[in-house]
Amino acid sequence: MPFEKPTMLIGVSARIYYPSGPVLDLGGVWTKTLHYLEQSVALWLIGGGALPVMIPAFESESLFRREHLNLRHYVDALDGLVLQGGNDVAPESYGETPLQPQWHGDPVRDRYEMELIHAFVEAGKPVFGICRGLQVLNVAFGGTLWQDLPTQCPGAAQHISPGLYEKNVHALALTPGGWLHSLYPQATDLSVNSIHHQGINTLASSFDAQAVCPVDGRIEAIRRSYGSFVAGVQWHPEFHCTETASNFNDQPILESFLRAARERRTGISQIS
Repeated sequence: MPFEKPTMLIGVSARIYYPSGPVLDLGGVWTKTLHYLEQSVALWLIGGGALPVMIPAFESESLFRREHLNLRHYVDALDGLVLQGGNDVAPESYGETPLQPQWHGDPVRDRYEMELIHAFVEAGKPVFGICRGLQVLNVAFGGTLWQDLPTQCPGAAQHISPGLYEKNVHALALTPGGWLHSLYPQATDLSVNSIHHQGINTLASSFDAQAVCPVDGRIEAIRRSYGSFVAGVQWHPEFHCTETASNFNDQPILESFLRAARERRTGISQIS
């Protein structure tokens, strides 16, 4: 059965590949800075009845300078924003220096995504963060992160396990009375995927924790406590691993985000 014609245009922040290391030293396109959209994110949004639109990142080394990009054009044209997962958030973005060189993160992407976040929030349009996206949301509103949970939080649960990339093996506890709990009122003994070594340290004052890891109390989901829909989860709801059973269906999260986008668009239409 074919999908109905999508009515929502959802912006997606770009993941960025920099041609600075030997990992993909293949010449050709790998000598260029690449902005890309992970297929699973695109399919997740399409499956919810939306059309994903990747928003390019501009920085000092770009062919086109920042003044050539008017973010307002994207905000006006799009109904919401999804922040993809990816590289670490740079410690400098929350007032720290990297404790290890490999934790330097991506300050270019941080600046680009935080500018997008504030532009969409100021327009009253919904924003949803995935994994890194949750972390950069917290930083954008004044929160901080642990640079490396195993190093800085002895006794923490294992939040990333080699070989278990998309598998739902990480325990999750919903906060009673919260947004996520309202989507899953009868849910118990939940498990999700977990692919991160950074995590929320100080939660931004404008957010409420929506879920935690029951083993160590690390925050796994957040939502802004007022204003337009701004939320994020530490796992990847777009991953659908068929190798492990899970009693957690991520579809209600997508529907909640897209419902906020639809309501925002309908409200504008009714006013105009």
